[in-house]
Amino acid sequence: MPRLTIIPSDIIIDAEEGATIMESAWAQDLYWPTTCGGQGICTSCVCKIEEGAEGLAEMGRSEHKRLVEEFGEAAVRSRSLRLACQARVHGDVIIEKRGVRPAGQWLLDNPSQRW
Repeated sequence: MPRLTIIPSDIIIDAEEGATIMESAWAQDLYWPTTCGGQGICTSCVCKIEEGAEGLAEMGRSEHKRLVEEFGEAAVRSRSLRLACQARVHGDVIIEKRGVRPAGQWLLDNPSQRW
């Protein structure tokens, strides 16, 4: 089972083969910043791949287009930025994303966001 390490919060989770980074975080009851709910539109779930980019599936055309529009071709060519809602996990990856934390804590910090 692939392992995801999320820094700087030092969270380590196991991921189902083929699940997205965001799906893997949600399965472990983690809050992952997003405004579009994982549709690949907003880019607020973007994360930096520190190590293990080869442990992610190839970037699809829509993810590539969205990242180029938002961050430029150079950022995409470096393979360091990925949308967590689109990047599918196949191996161990170290990811930098601020704001990831247990979902319960996020709701305590943001009571107006409760459904």
